[in-house]
Amino acid sequence: MELSKRLYAVAGLVTEGASVADIGTDHGYIPIYLVQQGIASHVIAMDINKGPLERAKMHIIGHGLKEQIETRLSDGLAAVAPGEVDTMIAAGMGGGLVIRILTEGKEVADTITSFVLQPQSEIQRVRRYLNEHGYRIIQEDMVEEDGKYYPMMRVVHGEAEVYTACEYLYGRCLLRNQHPVLEKYLKRELQIKESVFCQLMKHKSSESAFSRMEELKTEMEMVKEALNYYP
Repeated sequence: MELSKRLYAVAGLVTEGASVADIGTDHGYIPIYLVQQGIASHVIAMDINKGPLERAKMHIIGHGLKEQIETRLSDGLAAVAPGEVDTMIAAGMGGGLVIRILTEGKEVADTITSFVLQPQSEIQRVRRYLNEHGYRIIQEDMVEEDGKYYPMMRVVHGEAEVYTACEYLYGRCLLRNQHPVLEKYLKRELQIKESVFCQLMKHKSSESAFSRMEELKTEMEMVKEALNYYP
């Protein structure tokens, strides 16, 4: 099973020997890959919609893996019993949905030891939620694919830590490990923001333009703070 760069990186955060619940499995690519590579012993591929789940089921059968991978129609963790899996994957969905899945599925989430999360939005909010609700981010990765940047993380249960606003926004592990893809992203972001700022300078007498310029100053300072992690 060939995976996209994003899904390959997500799968790379799963520890060997895991039993996995893949939420929002879509085509079932990650479960198939995890079993084929001997990373996961058992996977439950889940989706809230019947269409994607049927597609996943056909792919699983096509790869001869229906004994190791089962499919379940499920809203988040609703169809998983406490203690049934030790790893949860939630990739390719909005950050608000990731938070809802963890909140509504708390009884099951409390029995899961490892969470692989790849929110498509609001990642700052997700990091803050995790830190304030008994989770600890222990590993992060980031890939660029087709001009888009995808940060992801491996999370366990743990005590709250002190985060800076910059670390919430860009990822403490990514910053401290001087991740090269994050550096590329930050340099691009700074260039874009500086360009917009210069354009707004031509209209600074406008109240809306002035307000946006002030916002951009704060945003650029945050990017520069992040770039200070790099030599």
